[in-house]
Amino acid sequence: MELIKVTEAKYFEGYKIAFKFSDGRKKTIDLENELWGEVFEPLKDISVFKRFTLNPFTIQWENGADFAPEFLYHYGETKKEKVS
Repeated sequence: MELIKVTEAKYFEGYKIAFKFSDGRKKTIDLENELWGEVFEPLKDISVFKRFTLNPFTIQWENGADFAPEFLYHYGETKKEKVS
C-alpha cells in the first residue's frame, strides 16, 4: 500500500487550499475550522496562513504547523456506519 502524499498545494482564497495527491486526486479544502490550538492559532492571520510550503509529504508553515496528508485526503468525507 502506497502512502498518500500531497504533491501540489496552491492557495485558493480565504482559508482554502487546492491540493493534488500522489494518486492524482484533487480537492480544495477550507481549513478555517481546523485552526485551533497553540500551533495553529498564528495561522488565523490570513497573511501567515498563505505562507505555507510543501515538504516531501504535506504542507507546513514556518512555525512547524502541518496537517497529515491522510487527514487532508479524507477531510470532509463521512464514514457510513454498518447497520446490523
